[in-house]
Amino acid sequence: MSRSKLALIVALLGLSLSAVNYGVNNLSMAPPTKPEWEVIPREEVAAGSVTVRFTGSTTLLFDDGETSWMTDGWFSRPTFLEIITQRVEPDLSAISIGLKANEVDKLDAVIPLHSHYDHAMDSPEVARRTGAKLYGSESTANIARGWGLDEGRIEIFINKKPIVLGAFIITPIESNHFQFVDPEIAKTALDLPTIDSPVIPPGPITNYRVGKTYVLHVEHHLGSFAIVGSAGFIEGGLRGFKADVLFLGVGSLGEQSVEYRQKYWEETVGRLEPSTVIPIHYDSLLGEPRGPVRGHSALYGVMSGADNLNVLPYLEENMSRSKSVTSIATLPRFTEVEVPLTMKTR
Repeated sequence: MSRSKLALIVALLGLSLSAVNYGVNNLSMAPPTKPEWEVIPREEVAAGSVTVRFTGSTTLLFDDGETSWMTDGWFSRPTFLEIITQRVEPDLSAISIGLKANEVDKLDAVIPLHSHYDHAMDSPEVARRTGAKLYGSESTANIARGWGLDEGRIEIFINKKPIVLGAFIITPIESNHFQFVDPEIAKTALDLPTIDSPVIPPGPITNYRVGKTYVLHVEHHLGSFAIVGSAGFIEGGLRGFKADVLFLGVGSLGEQSVEYRQKYWEETVGRLEPSTVIPIHYDSLLGEPRGPVRGHSALYGVMSGADNLNVLPYLEENMSRSKSVTSIATLPRFTEVEVPLTMKTR
């Protein structure tokens, strides 16, 4: 959503900035999910299983009883007003609430999937509080350095070089970020790709440049899964990898062409051949990180000009044609559920 579009709507409708802020933050569309997809947690998790907790966006907590690690660790939800006034920074209270809701005080690793604010902004503080090592790109490292995280707690990924965390073998695979249709957004979000010096908040979200985007392929003796946090791809980038379960980022896919959406499915689900697809990154970046998951702001839909923000039909149609996918599942918020692994490895 560009400032020029916002300014035009404000001028035409005579809206105050506070009214626009309220509308963007609170008038939400339904998320692209179905009630029957939601995983019903067992009363008791089986000992030794791999579990996941979902906060929202692409923040996922994995645990096998011995080792625990988190993607992104993003709990702050800057308001629309904070974003356009360029006063974005980690919300320490929200981080405390998020960690408590996930029942976590210790982690082995925090792994931002790329370096935009809605992925990596909170990661250094989460690592600091939990004793975790922070993994990612050099851009993510500069976010951590700006926050004052000790250099010994930062590790730079090497493409396709696995790291070992207990029984988890995590392979970072460089990929592409979602390709924004709006040229102004694309220029702001992607044309200046790296963070070359420490980021010291508060500041604009444009300080949090994308850096490198990673798909994570994870092997465990119980099976394998993959996490695609942004709805972008490199053709053939996942060739040779398979996964039982795919956590699939679907954010903003409704803005893209039918051809792009189909190619994305082919290069992720088609390559990895999972039995279960779990959509992620479908919720509002402005919604409270507690309570029911909210979809995109309805006002954002008007401003973006997108005529199909809802990707629910896309998921249903592709699942019906998929040779490997037998189920789509959505995760309850903060609740520990078992990852359905079935020993499909690379």
